[in-house]
Amino acid sequence: MKKLLIAATAVLVSSSPIFLLPMEKELTLTPNQVQKLSQNTIASLSQFKQIPKNPRTITNILTYKNKELTEFKTSIKADTKLSISAIFWNAKGEPVFQLQDGDFVAASQRLIIDDSVYNQKPVDMTFWTKDGLTVYKAPYVLGTEKADSKLASFKPIKVSRAAQTHAGTYYLADGEGWINASDLSTTDNRIEDVQRVLNEKYNNQEHISVYVKQLDTDRVAAINDEKSMYAASVSKLGVLYYAQERLSQKKLSLSNEYQYTSAVNGFPGAYDPDGSGKISKMTDDKNYSLENLLKAVAQNSDNVATNILGYYVAHQYDNSFQKSVDKASATSWNMDKKELTARAAGTLMEAVYRQNGDIINYLSSTDYDGERISKNIDVPVAHKIGDAYDFKHDVAIVYTDSPFILSIFTDKEDYDKITSIADDVYGILK
Repeated sequence: MKKLLIAATAVLVSSSPIFLLPMEKELTLTPNQVQKLSQNTIASLSQFKQIPKNPRTITNILTYKNKELTEFKTSIKADTKLSISAIFWNAKGEPVFQLQDGDFVAASQRLIIDDSVYNQKPVDMTFWTKDGLTVYKAPYVLGTEKADSKLASFKPIKVSRAAQTHAGTYYLADGEGWINASDLSTTDNRIEDVQRVLNEKYNNQEHISVYVKQLDTDRVAAINDEKSMYAASVSKLGVLYYAQERLSQKKLSLSNEYQYTSAVNGFPGAYDPDGSGKISKMTDDKNYSLENLLKAVAQNSDNVATNILGYYVAHQYDNSFQKSVDKASATSWNMDKKELTARAAGTLMEAVYRQNGDIINYLSSTDYDGERISKNIDVPVAHKIGDAYDFKHDVAIVYTDSPFILSIFTDKEDYDKITSIADDVYGILK
């Protein structure tokens, strides 16, 4: 049993008022009575009190020959615009619409909506368009025509008005039309277009790995980015990162000097001194400054310079080096095996970007700027290349208005393939 306390001054029953003295009166209802009262209240709240401006069915509804809704006539499909001539209340006190053809339907907001524009207001906002967006001549209600718009996907737009309809929130792009909020992104979404292009052009090419990350949004596009390959000179990023970290910690100075002895080319993880670089392939016992060694590694991919730094600065890649670089790259950065993924290389290049030290400047002016990633890009690029056997790689920071990391690993491909991928990505993110 339910008990309700009612404070009343007057109750209207039918057409005759019954007046009660102001008092608190206990009223006991059965569970069935409580349920019926609740149902009646909900039904009342969902009923129309007047004819809507633009009525539309939201589900299949039944029509009747009489306003008591007892003599079925036909049915009307969902999403049908109605022509209503009048509203009545039948003997049960239920509101009923009479249609232009004389039929009657229940005046329920569960069956019919007022498909109109409401809550329109000025705004000053910027969005990014999503793929496959639709532009309308007005905030969408049933029958609204599409606008003749040339708005492209994945582009920033300014909007000046917002409006609400039963179909959702719509924004006005000046000179173009109205767009549903579901077709707009509040953040830069161009990385989705990058992913689309990578999927369409390169996803079935198992000898190509690509990792792209927008640094302002932290959003990533990638294909085969966890595929491990021999990284060659890309592994030298670990040495550059670690040296910059110690410079930033004031544990090193660019003026520090290190002697080129035979020991620097003989420890595990050392590069072949006969490989790339301009420093003498034969030990000369000369001293080289940290600044010149870092430039030699970053700009010339110098093997001997890497070995000198690895021997003295990274202490033959000891635990301190390993712990620091592993954490920054989110992987096990093995300087002996030199096997990495495009994602790991890109992640460490991002860490170098976050350091914002001298290494960035050195990587921005190298012997390899006329090829691979930077070949056709007309903004600054800081990058580290890697070549060995059939492997050709490039890992870069591309300094557009919204900088991004681009890491491309290839096996049995040429430099032009790397350039082609870079051009595709830059064409979207520039």
